[in-house]
Amino acid sequence: MATTELPVFVTVSALDGGYITLPERLFVTDADPEKRATVPSLAFLLQHPSPSPSGGGTDVTRLVFDLGVKRDLTGYTPAQISHIAQRQPVITDPDCAASLRSAAAEPPLDPAKDIDFVVLSHVHWDHVGTSSDFSRATFVVGSGTLDLLKHGAGALYPAELFNHDELPVSRTVELPPVPGDITRSTPTHTPSPPSTEALLPASAAKWAWRPLAGFPAVLDFFGDGSLYVIDSPGHLYGHVNLLARLGEQRYVYLGGDCCHDPRILTGEKGIALYEDGRGGTRSVHVDTGVAERTLERIRVFAKGTLFGGEEIEVEVVVAHDAAWREANGRRFWPGTL
Repeated sequence: MATTELPVFVTVSALDGGYITLPERLFVTDADPEKRATVPSLAFLLQHPSPSPSGGGTDVTRLVFDLGVKRDLTGYTPAQISHIAQRQPVITDPDCAASLRSAAAEPPLDPAKDIDFVVLSHVHWDHVGTSSDFSRATFVVGSGTLDLLKHGAGALYPAELFNHDELPVSRTVELPPVPGDITRSTPTHTPSPPSTEALLPASAAKWAWRPLAGFPAVLDFFGDGSLYVIDSPGHLYGHVNLLARLGEQRYVYLGGDCCHDPRILTGEKGIALYEDGRGGTRSVHVDTGVAERTLERIRVFAKGTLFGGEEIEVEVVVAHDAAWREANGRRFWPGTL
């Protein structure tokens, strides 16, 4: 992938996006059947040293990865609300927008004015947040996401589990389809209409998936090697991760829901299977085998991988890691990773 002569780095700050409660037996093997853990739904602010594509004269482009839980739970569909009842307690304050407005920041950020892009790892209820807070941002999502929101995808992912109008269609762009990815057979890709109001970086004209560092499909978001979108199939259609370059040889891998417990990533636990209500078994992933292969690629990459001929340090952060949240308070906005 093309990079500039001098390396470009981004800054990353964690954001609180609310908390949800997960019954351990649905997520990890060898679980305590009674144990429930209240965990964060993390979001992240990424700042790139380039002029904002939305104008305003700022010399920084700001991107938010995932939005956590909605501030108002009545904004979910009845089927979602029924599901959320099984995830109580759910904590919505502070949500992603409130985190950006943090009084500790000088100046605080206004979600409606200061955020250029929102990239969603996927569109499960605990990641979509309150999209209307980001009234200027362009939303970037995995291929098939808009069709998924409108029509669902099969018996385990009916349309009732999604808000059809979750995203502002006029400002939403789907990433290109991943060549040869059988998990994208449904839902279908939605191309941006000619009337789109989405504003993308100049590099978008050359967006393409290429293999990189053991990952089959990687996209260079800004075209300078500072931020990569990693196709991360298995959890939900369109699921993506981000790899951000923080320094010469330091990166952070934002894993979304590649797993719901860091012990799965380390190999201490496996992905739990449970009855699907139809005489079979399932996991929290749309394709457990594919999700396991994605996790293995992440494990290998995070071991001090050679990247562009150099050995790099990689920190992996997944969306629901309560221990990481507890240990890293200073790295939340306005702090940085």
